[in-house]
Amino acid sequence: MNTTAQVLEKNKERILEKWMQNQLSDASLRDDLMTTDELQRQSREMLDGLLRAVAKGNYDNIYDTEFEQVTDTLRDISITRARQGFSPRETGAYVLSLKQSVIEVLVEQRKDDTSMLYQEIMQLNNLLDNLSILTFETFIKGREEVILRQTDEISEISTPVIRVWDGILALPIIGTLDSARTQVVMENLLQEIVNTGSNIAILDISGVPAVDSLVAQHLIKTVSATRLMGAECIISGIRAEIAQTIVHLGIDLSNIKTKASLASALHLAFSMTNLEVRRTERSKAPKLTR
Repeated sequence: MNTTAQVLEKNKERILEKWMQNQLSDASLRDDLMTTDELQRQSREMLDGLLRAVAKGNYDNIYDTEFEQVTDTLRDISITRARQGFSPRETGAYVLSLKQSVIEVLVEQRKDDTSMLYQEIMQLNNLLDNLSILTFETFIKGREEVILRQTDEISEISTPVIRVWDGILALPIIGTLDSARTQVVMENLLQEIVNTGSNIAILDISGVPAVDSLVAQHLIKTVSATRLMGAECIISGIRAEIAQTIVHLGIDLSNIKTKASLASALHLAFSMTNLEVRRTERSKAPKLTR
């Protein structure tokens, strides 16, 4: 009697045909992210590697050398799909639909020997389930890498340092301040102070939803770092509820210049640099004079 590996090898094209049918009939298939030709190429490569591995009789340990090509192929597919925007279900269905196809072919070929069929199905179930778990683990790792990269990019975008006037910088902070974000804020601000030679920096926290003791400590650290660079720091956006929270927490900001709005902070910055705003009669536009 032919071994399981021999039966699968003999019916390889039939398995591939069923596998492709199962994948293409799935309503969630993302044909906008992958062409049918690319899907068939990946599936053939995966099936060829799997059949070579099981030909050696290993149905238990997918981390043995004979499965190296299979696991490498699955990892590449999972990482690529995570970066392309496939869902976990779509990625997991890749191996699960292969299992369905293999079992369908085995049922066709072993219909007269149910005991052998049962043994083969149990072996292949265990093998393909382990490969499916590997696929999910790799996919999750890929998605985490994408999320971390996007988080870093958003953090960079959400902490822009704006040069509002000669010697005056403004940094509007939107969202919650944590240790990692505070580090980005400080690095961006200090670098811009060096680049522009500014001596006043305005930290606007009107976009910070809440201030607790940890956020306040992060702000104090940023102010201290700014002063070490020879620049004065003004915190603006101190709303009434934030002021009450700071008082209740017993946080001392008495040695830091604070203002309720960015406009007030900018007015203070102008006065600190001996600038004043005047409106001319003809244009009705504000004019800065020293």
